[in-house]
Amino acid sequence: MDISVELTFSPLQDDFEIHIINFIKKLRDSGLTILENPLSTQVFGEYKQVMGVLNQEIETAFELMDKGLLFLKIVKSDRSDYEPHF
Repeated sequence: MDISVELTFSPLQDDFEIHIINFIKKLRDSGLTILENPLSTQVFGEYKQVMGVLNQEIETAFELMDKGLLFLKIVKSDRSDYEPHF
């Protein structure tokens, strides 16, 4: 089963930028399909693989910061090839 996940990662501390950069770099290295924009990062792939990577990388990111917030949306389908029709 393929999924699409949208993540918005917000460390709640002064040195937030390095935590976001490191998190995105880890996702890039995972081999999953990743799309980035200024507001979120999107991850696409097979459910177990995506969730396994996210489980590990979210835990690592949270361990490396004092406080943080992560918004997560999951869609049951691979939407990586989505193009607007308007």
